[in-house]
Amino acid sequence: MQINAMSHLLRTARTSGVLDALRGGQKTLDQLCADLSLDTAITSLFLDALISIGIVEQYGEDFALARAAQLLCQYDHDFGDEAWSGLEQKLREGRPNVAAPEMDQAMVDHTAATQWSQTGAAIQAAEILNIGGEGEPQGVRILDLGCGSAVFSCAIAHHDPQSTLVAVDHRGALQAAKSTGDSIELSDRMELVEADLQSGEMDWADTLDEASFDLVLLAQRLSVLSSEAAVSMLGVAAKLTKPGGRVVLVDVFRGQSRPTLTESIGALRIATGTGAGYVRSLKEAQQLMLGAGLGEIQFTYLAASREHLGMMVARKIT
Repeated sequence: MQINAMSHLLRTARTSGVLDALRGGQKTLDQLCADLSLDTAITSLFLDALISIGIVEQYGEDFALARAAQLLCQYDHDFGDEAWSGLEQKLREGRPNVAAPEMDQAMVDHTAATQWSQTGAAIQAAEILNIGGEGEPQGVRILDLGCGSAVFSCAIAHHDPQSTLVAVDHRGALQAAKSTGDSIELSDRMELVEADLQSGEMDWADTLDEASFDLVLLAQRLSVLSSEAAVSMLGVAAKLTKPGGRVVLVDVFRGQSRPTLTESIGALRIATGTGAGYVRSLKEAQQLMLGAGLGEIQFTYLAASREHLGMMVARKIT
């Protein structure tokens, strides 16, 4: 019942105009009610509920949209309604099972909008990789393929003050990545490369030096890709990695145990929201790594992740 109530709170916040009104700036209760023709008593209780779930914040008499809600509204204005509304049709008709650039890009954008929630997992991943740490080389070169908001790569680069980061994605994602870098004073060590990764074209890779990166990262990207695109992307990742360097996959993976509700919903959203993406099993991901000429494969779940993300790390065989 509570989950259903929260769903209706979010949906009503959008359809009533409250979210759009607060996106324009802070407003008092009286201003909101006057602008949107709302009942004062009910709206006051409604705002209390939105505050309790972290969508709205209150400063004195003013109400404002929380940062998390601003990011969600930027990339997912209807909180997933459009994506889930087509679930029954997908149940009956299936999906294209070929790359669908527009669908896939929408999924990628949704991930970018919510990647801030994986900050804890990103910090944990950085600690495990330990670049610049004791016994590790300093000043490594990091490449983030399909960076989104670059939460993971920025956390990794932050671990080594001498490291440099090249982030590759479309223009909108690069703006978000720059904001992430600026927030932790990484901008002077970041290079942004614009590319349309969903098109399947790999011409952008020619602008980067072959075998020049110590660590190549694909964070929350593999599951969006079709089988063919995944092979191609990992091939490029391996090509750009130095001998002995590491390729890192951060994503959801299907394990041997029955998936949790979070894992099931995530896998269903990927299957219905992309043309041919899907959650790989650990064995499938391992085979992709081996097929790209990578070895010494290790895997760990990121306990700090809210979506049960895992991290698979492999080295380029010299």
